Amino acid sequence: MDLLILFLKTILFRPYVFVFLAAFLFAAIKLIGWPRTWRFWLISWATAFVCEFSSTRNGIPFGWYHYNGSTVGQELYFSNIPFMDSISFSFLLYAAYCLALCFLLPRAGGTGTPSWLLPLRFDRNAQTSRPVLFIAALLFAFIDMVIDPVALRGDRWFLGKIYYYPDPGIHFGVPFANYVGWAVVGLISLTIYFSLERRLPALSPPPSITPQLLLGVGLYYGVLAFNLGVTFWIGESFMGMSGLLMHLPVLTLLILRLAGPRGGSPSGRPCGNQTKDFV
Repeated sequence: MDLLILFLKTILFRPYVFVFLAAFLFAAIKLIGWPRTWRFWLISWATAFVCEFSSTRNGIPFGWYHYNGSTVGQELYFSNIPFMDSISFSFLLYAAYCLALCFLLPRAGGTGTPSWLLPLRFDRNAQTSRPVLFIAALLFAFIDMVIDPVALRGDRWFLGKIYYYPDPGIHFGVPFANYVGWAVVGLISLTIYFSLERRLPALSPPPSITPQLLLGVGLYYGVLAFNLGVTFWIGESFMGMSGLLMHLPVLTLLILRLAGPRGGSPSGRPCGNQTKDFV
């Protein structure tokens, strides 16, 4: 009963995280179904938890940082790690994965999308390829370059001051090693998931999965907009503009990819022969 009460307190304490989590579950089930969704969540959450547990003790892979325990009793903790912190990695990685797929999946030959939107098809080789792996991990770390600086200033908004770096870094107080750690979590999680994906029965998706992918992309930019909004709200205008300008090129490339010319073969591979390389 005490655990249930603490879980309910966690929901009330971090409602925005549960909104993003619900959006992740909805988007992922629409695209890959429940059996793959819970595996993706479990793999990414467990990887993030182990890496956080390690880094708060030996500095690997995020560098040294510490949770101060200020919210113990207000939200659920596993060991010294807030549950909602580790679980955030799951929906952020899925969102980054969808964004990478939008760039690298081959064009579909059928219909099922509006005329102005590029139809993309699921291809098991492409969706578990090395380009998707590395670009998804990069985009995963890239969004944290907006999230972590504002989270570090949690005492100025409703997050609260829950962690600190003993040796603050040059990127608005965040060490560069932290972003390397995020990329490592993404690489490990997706490598395990891709290995599992190749062993599962093939999906039977619609001819075009672009609408389903855009649910995950919407989650990515929803989280980004939320964190940028908080950044400007607490008066960190330079930090907010920095994050906005960092992500504008990616958004521009995404729009050009999905709303650009439809030339080329439906079976064309946007990443050349890269889909021959597997994890």
